[in-house]
Amino acid sequence: MTIKRTPLIIIIAVVAMALGAGWFIYTGMSDDRTREDQPIGQPMGEIEPVLEVVAEDLGQIWGIDFIPDTSRLVATENSGQLFLIDTENLQVTEIEGVMEVDDSGQGGLLDVAVSPDFKENNVLYFTYSAGRNGGRTTYLARAVLDTDNAELRDIEQLFAAEPAQSGSSHYGSRVVIAGKYLYMTIGDRGDKNFDDHVSQDTGNTLGTTIRLKLDGSVPEENPLVGDPDAADEIYSFGHRNAQGMAIHPGTGELWQSEHGEQDGDEINIIKSGANYGWPEAHTGCTYLSGQAIGDLPQDRDDIVDPIHYWPCNSGGFPPAGMTFYHAEGFLNWQGDLFVGGLAGQYLAHFKVLEDGLEEQDPLLKQEGWRVRDVTVGQHDGAIYAAVEGREVSLVRIAPRKTPNNDQD
Repeated sequence: MTIKRTPLIIIIAVVAMALGAGWFIYTGMSDDRTREDQPIGQPMGEIEPVLEVVAEDLGQIWGIDFIPDTSRLVATENSGQLFLIDTENLQVTEIEGVMEVDDSGQGGLLDVAVSPDFKENNVLYFTYSAGRNGGRTTYLARAVLDTDNAELRDIEQLFAAEPAQSGSSHYGSRVVIAGKYLYMTIGDRGDKNFDDHVSQDTGNTLGTTIRLKLDGSVPEENPLVGDPDAADEIYSFGHRNAQGMAIHPGTGELWQSEHGEQDGDEINIIKSGANYGWPEAHTGCTYLSGQAIGDLPQDRDDIVDPIHYWPCNSGGFPPAGMTFYHAEGFLNWQGDLFVGGLAGQYLAHFKVLEDGLEEQDPLLKQEGWRVRDVTVGQHDGAIYAAVEGREVSLVRIAPRKTPNNDQD
């Protein structure tokens, strides 16, 4: 998909025609940022997908989440900036009062989850990396977003992964809210001791998915509560570095995308108390040597098999944020899974089958963007993607009705 730049003089001359044709035109931005919509594939049913740029030059956006029942989303930027973006009028507002973060390596201000009760409490949840006990770790915090004054207040730290590490890689760290629970991924922090690995030690929270109540307390029903040798927060373990997570809208299941080592990237359905194998069972191989790492998950009864994976020598994918399509817009995409690709530089599209996933034609393949996060706008049926481009920061794949599909 290629986004063509439209010269400003042409747009001025034909602005009425452009609006009638459904072109996408920036307002409140410099002239050289004006762009024209581009169809990005065959119509889905009778709905044509169109690529539109929503925001540019915002740095490295890491996490995006919509405020319920609005066109506004919150976006984290890796170095520590926080933005409120109105996707209808394209207004971008920087939020002040953000907590200090350590953005060295793979760290920084990472994910954001908007409280489902935002209308009542204005609460946001964040994950980020910062110093702790002479090292660095992954944190979870919540804060109140004062939308009138564009600032955070009442920041409260809810959780810090233990133990802190000296390195600056594999923080995780996606966060999602499902009912009364909050789920958060924590990476293995790059541990290379495969014989005695932190991800297989439930006495710490590295290489895990944790589950908390919305106030940060531990649910009594967590699977390892009562085990004196285990961390009560753990929901699943044996993970390397999961950077995508979403709730299936039909089943309520928790899904994750996880980075392998050399290939071995995975998509998993997360089960309470389950072991996902890293590094004792893995479908990838070691960096440089290309040797297999441990057993195959399929050969171990105590390991949960991935529902989809990129095996050793496949070229991998490195998956990031993920979402299920569940909106009015693309009728043929209902229930499909979309996963951001980093090194692969595309947005993967999967049909969810009873026995696995069926990959469809990728989106954004020709743009050269690392796709860091993806979500769905309930207000417009569009898919929104945070991308790492030279200029572009946030795009959407929007449904455009064809003339013979007027549903009014």
